[in-house]
Amino acid sequence: MLSVITVESLSKKYIIGRPKQERYATFRDALTNGAKRFTHKLRHPFSIPENNSSREEFWALKEVSFDIQQGDRVGIIGRNGAGKSTLLKILSRITEPTSGKVSIRGRVASLLEVGTGFHPELTGRENIYLNGAILGMSKTEVKKRFDEIVAFAEVERFIDTPVKRYSSGMYVRLAFAVAAHLEPDIMIIDEVLAVGDAQFQKKCLGKMEEVGTEGRTVLFVSHSLPMVSSLCTKAILLDAGQVVKAGAASDIVSFYTKGDSGPEVDFQSKKIGDEYARLLSVAILDSSNAAVTHVSINQAVRIAVAFEVLKDTTRELLPRLDFMMDGGHYAFVSFAAAKMQRYKPGKYRAVCHVPANFLNQITYFIGFGIVSYKPTRILHFYEHSACSLDVIDPLIDVPTRVKGMPMNDFPGAVRPVLDWEFEELD
Repeated sequence: MLSVITVESLSKKYIIGRPKQERYATFRDALTNGAKRFTHKLRHPFSIPENNSSREEFWALKEVSFDIQQGDRVGIIGRNGAGKSTLLKILSRITEPTSGKVSIRGRVASLLEVGTGFHPELTGRENIYLNGAILGMSKTEVKKRFDEIVAFAEVERFIDTPVKRYSSGMYVRLAFAVAAHLEPDIMIIDEVLAVGDAQFQKKCLGKMEEVGTEGRTVLFVSHSLPMVSSLCTKAILLDAGQVVKAGAASDIVSFYTKGDSGPEVDFQSKKIGDEYARLLSVAILDSSNAAVTHVSINQAVRIAVAFEVLKDTTRELLPRLDFMMDGGHYAFVSFAAAKMQRYKPGKYRAVCHVPANFLNQITYFIGFGIVSYKPTRILHFYEHSACSLDVIDPLIDVPTRVKGMPMNDFPGAVRPVLDWEFEELD
C-alpha cells in the first residue's frame, strides 16, 4: 500500500513571553531611568538592550512520528491542548515545524476553521473556482462539479453573495462541499464541522466515508468518539504533544475511554482547561459519602467535580457530564442547565446525583466538561474519561462477570425501574 503521509520526529516549539512585574514608577523615576539609559548608551553604543520579559519554551509537538497509507481514514484524538490542531496546521503547510520531516504525496484540501481558504470579498461562486485553481484544477474541471458543490452546501440563493456576509454555518457547508467534491487526494478536517447542524454533520460524515472508499485519504480531528469509531479505520491518540498510541480506531478509542482509574482523580498537575476555567478533580461518591469505584445497581451514586474559574467574564458557563460505554458510545449526557450562569473567579464543586435503579450492569466511563454558548460556543475544557464506574447487579454472580460486559438478559445503556400498572380485564 502506498504511503501518502509520512511524519518523522516532528516537533513544534512556541516561545511564550511573559512581562516581568514592575513596581509603580513615579514621574521622577521615569526621568532618572531615562537619563541612566541615555548615559549607558553613550558609554556602550553596541550593547543589546535588556529584555523586560521572561521567555518560556512550549512544545506543542515533540518527536511525533507515524505513517498513513492511501485510503486510510484516520481519526486524531486527545484532550484539549494535546497538539491535534498544531499537527493538522503543519500537515496543511500553514505552520512550519521546528524540527522533523513531513512527506506528503498528493493534493491536500484542508478545512481547519471557519473561512479557511476563502477570500471574504469574493462571492461563493468565485471562491469555488479559486479553491479549484489552488488545487491545480482547470476551470472546466471545476465547472463539471460546480452544481453538485452548490447543491450539497445548500447555498443556491447566496452563491453570488460575498462570503463575508455568510453565517458560520453557510461558510462551513460551502467549505466542506468544496473540499469534498474537488477530489483532493487527502482531506484534512478539524473540529470545524461542529459548527454545522446535526443533519448537515450526518451528510458530511456520509461523504467522508464515501471519499475513503474511493481510495482517498481522510484525516479527521473530533471530540466525538462515536464519530471516530464509526467513520475512521485508524486512529492516533495524542497527549502533551506526543503520540501515546496508534492503531485500529476501535482499539484506540477503547484505550482512550478507559481513562484514569480510582474513585478520586486529581487533575491539577495536568492543567486541563483554558484561560477561563480549569478542571481540578473528579470523585465518585456513594450514599455514605465514601469514594468508590463500583456500586450496586440498587444504590444511588454522586459524581462530584471540582473546577476553578480563573478570571471574571461575561460568559455563562454550563457544566456537563457524559456517561459513555466501552468504545466511546454515549449512554447519556446530563447538562446542569439550571446552573448555567456567570461564575466569579474561584473554586467550585459541582455534584450530579444519579438515582438508584437507573444505571445498567456495565462499566461507565464518565467525562466532564464546561462549555459556554454566548456570543459563540467555546469548549473551555473536556476530559473524556475523567473516571470510570462499575455497576454490579447483586443477583448476578460477581466473579463470573467480565468487566464492561453485561452477563445478564438486560442489554442497553440504562436499566431504570419504572412504574407499571396492572388491571384484570373481563
